[in-house]
Amino acid sequence: MSVLPGAEPYRHEGGETAVLLCHGFTGSPQSLRPWAEHLAARGLTVSLPLLPGHGTRWQDLGVTGWQDWYAQVDRELRLLRERSERLFVAGLSMGGALALRLAARHGDAVSGVMVVNPANKMHGVAAHALPVLRHLVPTTKGIASDIAKPGSTEIGYEKVPLHAAHSLRNFFRLVDGELPQVTQPLLLMRSPQDHVVPPADSARILGRVSSTDVTEVLLEQSYHVATLDHDAERILEESTAFIGRLAPGSVQEQETGLGKEGTTTGG
Repeated sequence: MSVLPGAEPYRHEGGETAVLLCHGFTGSPQSLRPWAEHLAARGLTVSLPLLPGHGTRWQDLGVTGWQDWYAQVDRELRLLRERSERLFVAGLSMGGALALRLAARHGDAVSGVMVVNPANKMHGVAAHALPVLRHLVPTTKGIASDIAKPGSTEIGYEKVPLHAAHSLRNFFRLVDGELPQVTQPLLLMRSPQDHVVPPADSARILGRVSSTDVTEVLLEQSYHVATLDHDAERILEESTAFIGRLAPGSVQEQETGLGKEGTTTGG
C-alpha cells in the first residue's frame, strides 16, 4: 500500500546527539515534520518513523495494534543507540505515550523526554464500551486536524477503526502503570484548549512520573496538533533549548541547508 504524499517517514544523519520523534494515532510524520527538520538543521540526528497502519488508508490501521506501533519506535531507538552519544525521545498525543514508555523501559539510554499534548487515557462513555462495541461497529469519526491556525491541516484518517482504538485503550493503561519508571528530564508542552486530549491527561502524567527536572509549557494559541498550529515556533524553541541544556554543545546554529542528508522514505 502506497504512503500518502507528505506522510513519509523522515531521517537525518547529524551529530552524536539524536532525537526520535513519534507521531500520533491515525496521524503521520507530516504532523511532526517541521519539528524534525528544525532539529536536523541544528546538527542533530533525527528519526521520525511512520507507524504501522498509518499514512496509507484507515483500513490498514484496523489490523494493527499497540504492539506494532511500539515495536516500530523501539527498533528505531535501538538503531539510534548504536550510533549516538545522547538520545532524546519526543512525541505528539499517542506519540507522547510511546515516548514515555521508551523512557520508562530504556532508562539511562534516554537523556530526556519532550511531549506535546500527550495522551494518557481514552475518555467518554464509548471508551468503556470498546471491548464490545468494536465487534458491532467497525469505525467512528476521525480525530485529525484539531488545529486553530487557518489553512493548516494534518494528514490523518477520516475514520478510526475501533479494533485499533481498543488496542490504544489497553496501551494507555499499560503506560500509565509504567510512568513512575520515567526518571529523565521532562519537557511537557500542552494546549489548554484541546478537543482531542483533555488537560487531565497531562496532569496525570506530571503527577505520576518520577522525573525531578520537569518543565511545563502552555501553548495558549493552539489546539491539539500544536506542532502545526500557532505555537509551533514555541515548541521548536523550547525543545531546542531543552536539548541544548542537557546536551551542551550538541545544538548548532542553523545551517543554510540540509544538503542531501535529510531524507524521506516510503512506498
